[in-house]
Amino acid sequence: MDAVNSASEETTAQKDRKAARLSTLVAITIALVATFLGVCKVKDDNIVQAMQQAQADKVDHWEFYQARNIREEIANATAEELRLAASAAGAAQQSDYRKSIATYEALAADQAVKKEEVRAQAEQDQKNYDSLNYRDDQFDLSDALVAIAISLLAMTALTHKRWLYGLALIPTAFGVLFGLAGLLGLHIHSDWIAKMLS
Repeated sequence: MDAVNSASEETTAQKDRKAARLSTLVAITIALVATFLGVCKVKDDNIVQAMQQAQADKVDHWEFYQARNIREEIANATAEELRLAASAAGAAQQSDYRKSIATYEALAADQAVKKEEVRAQAEQDQKNYDSLNYRDDQFDLSDALVAIAISLLAMTALTHKRWLYGLALIPTAFGVLFGLAGLLGLHIHSDWIAKMLS
């Protein structure tokens, strides 16, 4: 009888040790993943701020483009009106008309050049936004996968099922992969997951 009780106590003690080891693994994994998630969150917040700035810059540059375009059109229209008026004016006024026409033509040419510069800036702002959005998607994927992993780890802590811990490591690994890709600017992205989550 004592042998049976002793064997039973050893089995129970062995199960308790395994459960304690698994609980320790779960706790360490959650602590590491949560810390990693915090670091990613700080970087992601900075990226979102940069995205907002790129979007604002793009809108400003397109507004400047429109303003330059209007100035160019007005200068061209004014030069054309002056050319028409010059054709009906006397010889004494032709010099004044030529000077005014040249001034407005120069203004129109200057606005055309500046308009193209602003257009290029607006297009670059869009490229910057797209690049930042790519990285933001990486952090979003990382957040989602790490949240799933933490949920599975919590279930592991409650049930003490070792296979559940192994299952939790799958979204953990992918979450860390996407988080590192976002932190390091690596081109690892899953468009279909991003589209599903957006």
